[in-house]
Amino acid sequence: MSDALSYFAAKLEHETDPSDTYAAQKAGEELTLVDVRGDEAWAQGRIPGAIHIPYRDIAVRAPAELDPSVPVVVYCWGPGCNAGAKGAREFARLGWSVREMIGGYEYWAREGQPTENDEGPLPRTFDPLTMAVRG
Repeated sequence: MSDALSYFAAKLEHETDPSDTYAAQKAGEELTLVDVRGDEAWAQGRIPGAIHIPYRDIAVRAPAELDPSVPVVVYCWGPGCNAGAKGAREFARLGWSVREMIGGYEYWAREGQPTENDEGPLPRTFDPLTMAVRG
């Protein structure tokens, strides 16, 4: 296998994106979505159905709260945040099947996927810079 093929195959094995994650949720695929951001970020907005475990707490909380047989997808704020990678690393240390959702919450929201906060659903907007918009 060429270096490039090996690299991209490994990358796709360990990453996903908001569009594919949303499609997996809608298709009923079994996965646990974990928001690894801090409390203030979680309160501001999050993906419906996500579990909040800041990356620093994963080693202690995940074994007690989550089913290790269910694949995990972690996310943080966006491309400028490496908390998703830190969270994925912690799940990998535990031996769990884990993928990082590249783009994080920012691109999830920019693509118009559902978001919520403590008060309920947030308005959906579709950013034409992140996706093709039919018009």
